[in-house]
Amino acid sequence: MTAKTADVWLPFPAEEIEGLPDTFRYRLWDGEDAFPADPADCLFYVTPYMKSPEVTVRPLAAMPNLRVVQTLTAGIDHVLGGLGDLHPGVRLCNAAGVHTASTAELALALVLASLRGIPRMVRGQDREEWHGGFYEALADKSVLIVGYGSIGAAVEDRLTPFECGRIARVARSARDNARGPVHALADLPELLPQADVVILTTPLTDATRGLAGAAFLGRMKDGALLVNVARGPVVDTKSLLAEVESGRLRAALDVTDPEPLPAGHPLWHAPNVLITPHVGGSSSAFEPRAKRLLARQLTRFAAGEPVEHTVLITE
Repeated sequence: MTAKTADVWLPFPAEEIEGLPDTFRYRLWDGEDAFPADPADCLFYVTPYMKSPEVTVRPLAAMPNLRVVQTLTAGIDHVLGGLGDLHPGVRLCNAAGVHTASTAELALALVLASLRGIPRMVRGQDREEWHGGFYEALADKSVLIVGYGSIGAAVEDRLTPFECGRIARVARSARDNARGPVHALADLPELLPQADVVILTTPLTDATRGLAGAAFLGRMKDGALLVNVARGPVVDTKSLLAEVESGRLRAALDVTDPEPLPAGHPLWHAPNVLITPHVGGSSSAFEPRAKRLLARQLTRFAAGEPVEHTVLITE
């Protein structure tokens, strides 16, 4: 099979994506029961957005000629379970940069809403209650960003004008950048007790699953705020519940474990917990950025150039 006769599966209509090469046949599939064409003809598969892992990986076993899997998320955990069905040499690419601005924006919104007591005020408005008083500012606070990739850096961009007292950065391994040191994960025990706000932006990996467990949370200072815009399983829910129900910590969560959070789950009504339904990347900023990424990737692929943002290659 040659690229000139190959299919590309897209979750958007091809006519809505400016700059796509005319090399391919474009098939529209966004997770429906029926496939749009024979999966065996697909060379480049763009996964549906915000669909379950079961839906996302369903075509993979029937794609023997596949060469690229392109997610529309920064995380890739939802497709890993299907990679064993693929032949060696398939490139898995993520959507690095597509969700950066939107997710960083929500992280800042969660911090500000939690510190300023916005949930209490909204509930008070519903009951016609005036909740005046003293609320915390972000100014002068010490903030720790755990996961310093493009989203973590974008969070710092948005924190900088708020006159934080200190911003510390943590990534998988230590390095220096123009803003100062980036600490390794091993430095967390020393850094956590100093932070008023801890923001999780790390990908979900074997190393980060359950990272914010009992020991991590226990090192956070009394009254500190945990913000999770990463993945739900980065936080151990049972340990977090123990901390927020005791009143020692606060939390603002765009992602949870389990997810979606089922009715009746104790997190819904835990004190000092603000929950948004995994909408960090689901904003008006998503679609134009995703379409520009696909046009770039497919132009490179049609020209025989390496695609960008390759996370792994199947073996």
